[in-house]
Amino acid sequence: MDIRISGHQIDTGAALREYVNDHLSQIVSKYFPKCLSASVTFGNRRHAIISCDIIIHAMRDIILKAGGIDKDAHAAFDQAAAKIEKQLRRHHRRLQTRVQQNTPSIDEAAIALTEATAKADQDNAHYTVFDIEEDEKEQGDHPPVIAEMQVDIPTASVSDAVLMLDLRNTTALLFVNSKSGHHNMVYRRVDGTIGWVEPR
Repeated sequence: MDIRISGHQIDTGAALREYVNDHLSQIVSKYFPKCLSASVTFGNRRHAIISCDIIIHAMRDIILKAGGIDKDAHAAFDQAAAKIEKQLRRHHRRLQTRVQQNTPSIDEAAIALTEATAKADQDNAHYTVFDIEEDEKEQGDHPPVIAEMQVDIPTASVSDAVLMLDLRNTTALLFVNSKSGHHNMVYRRVDGTIGWVEPR
């Protein structure tokens, strides 16, 4: 797995890079040995706080994201890595459930989900994920600074869309229903349950 480590206004020395490489590789390989790539970004915030953002490209169009903050870079990474490991464990558990439901192997279950998302190439539409940082939330009347990411709209069943919602660590997912061919949406409600929007 290719791991890219970078820092914004912070020096990521050899010791930190080695720690991140070793620890993240160990976590990911335990649950997803065929992971595509990962990026780890450190940054300086106000009051000498260091942020760490981890993005894991587990499969095509499936992205895991987590972050941590602390006054120590190693501790900030540990926070983010713990969240990533939790997401990977959840993903692995769901694939094991597929195995118990007559799916031949975990790898084949992963391939099946990858093939479902790959159908997004037939649709040129995309949606945008807006990520608001905690610092911006506290700035009151000032307009928030947002991070924009364009991704394809996957073609999937409702159950696979719910799985992608968890894996992408987002609150809503627009997808093309593989049964109806219509655009649907699944989203996470305030009470933690999953909502499903389907056009009439």
